[in-house]
Amino acid sequence: MRLLSSSERGASCSCLTLAFLMLLLCCHITSTLSQKSESALTVVENTEGGEGAGSDDDGDEVTVDEVEEEGDLEVVQPTEEWQTLKPGQAVPAGSHVRLNLQTGQREVRLGEEQLKYWTQEHREEKESTSFTPDELKKAMKKIKEDLNPASRDTEQQDSVSSQFRPLEELKRDMAKLDLLVETDVQIMRRLLDQFNSSNSTVQQRLSILLELEYLVHQVDNAQTLCSMGGLKLILEGLNSTDFRLQESSALVLGSALSSNPVVQVKAVESGALQTLLTVLATSQAHSVKKKVLFAVASLLRHFPFAQHHFLSHGGLQVLSELFRADGRGALRTRIVTMLYDMISEKELISQAGLDPALDASHEERVHQYSKVSLQGELLEEGWCSLVPQLLESSDHDCREKALRAMLAMAPVCLEQYRSDRSLLGSLVSMRDQYQGMVQSEMILGEENGYFAEIVDLIDALKVKMTV
Repeated sequence: MRLLSSSERGASCSCLTLAFLMLLLCCHITSTLSQKSESALTVVENTEGGEGAGSDDDGDEVTVDEVEEEGDLEVVQPTEEWQTLKPGQAVPAGSHVRLNLQTGQREVRLGEEQLKYWTQEHREEKESTSFTPDELKKAMKKIKEDLNPASRDTEQQDSVSSQFRPLEELKRDMAKLDLLVETDVQIMRRLLDQFNSSNSTVQQRLSILLELEYLVHQVDNAQTLCSMGGLKLILEGLNSTDFRLQESSALVLGSALSSNPVVQVKAVESGALQTLLTVLATSQAHSVKKKVLFAVASLLRHFPFAQHHFLSHGGLQVLSELFRADGRGALRTRIVTMLYDMISEKELISQAGLDPALDASHEERVHQYSKVSLQGELLEEGWCSLVPQLLESSDHDCREKALRAMLAMAPVCLEQYRSDRSLLGSLVSMRDQYQGMVQSEMILGEENGYFAEIVDLIDALKVKMTV
């Protein structure tokens, strides 16, 4: 038997040591793989190539096929980089899990299929749509509240109730403050009682009339005022010796009569027309006459019965005297405008009366207007010579109203127009003046402006006079 040399003995020891270490490593690997994972993961071997177990020398790699839910586990969201798994953590299905042989710890990252579609865009989208556990708990709580409408309605009612005071409490507070909410009818009743009181001063009555004038613009309030006896009080105010009460009463009456046939009928039946004509003929205050003219015009508008009574009671004569006495011209324009409206109304109704399709009520209205002999009265009272006097005014509106009224009266006044030698010359001179204004309007882009209408009125009147 041959003895081994020292070098041979050293090599033999090294081989034995290496074999022993390999044996220990195999035992450790077998023991580790045979133990069940603390995170309760069921794994299958990764059979795909690429970045698998064959490419990494520092650990074995498996793919997670299924996750068993045991309790409330913390789910780790893998990325393309390896992450260390802690005890009690779970991973989504499809993730790669490996045992790092150098550190002895388990690591996880995205699986092959996940990495294939894991672009930057998907990563940003996933990050933006991820939720924290607290956010998920709040969302679940909100879902439970939405599924329980009774509790939600109760909360809303409580929220609304906290913003407003109870009705009974408001009533008690208003009673303490001695506040009273009145309707328009109650207000008018109170005002009429105060107006009738012997203790009311002139200033108080003027304030009452001012409030009534505001209220009677509403049709129902005006009719209610008449049924309360307010019309009688207004007519008494017109007969007052104080011109301020006369002026305010005429304004209230005119506002109540405007576009209100019920009040118009009651006013005629109460003798309001005679009272108004008397005030026009006797009053000296210009402001009173102005308001009374407004009331007369409101009473006569679209009311042939009142127009017939107006003519039969000498209304045109009263207006002609007022026209001649007015030196300012403001009342003249109002008078001529009222006459033009009356002529135009009758003309329109007469033309419509030729339509056989109209009903019996319209025929009755045509019959009522036929009793209004306005044109003949205008000729007798000298209006054919009075109206042209307004053409001497420098006010454009006054001239326009005069031209329209003259055209409307042309059927009965044409002979007097022709006999007035100065009238035709005034029309020619006026036309030249307005022609320059028309050119200025056209420069500004107004082809059919205000002054162009006045020129058309002058031309129409000239044609009638020269034919």
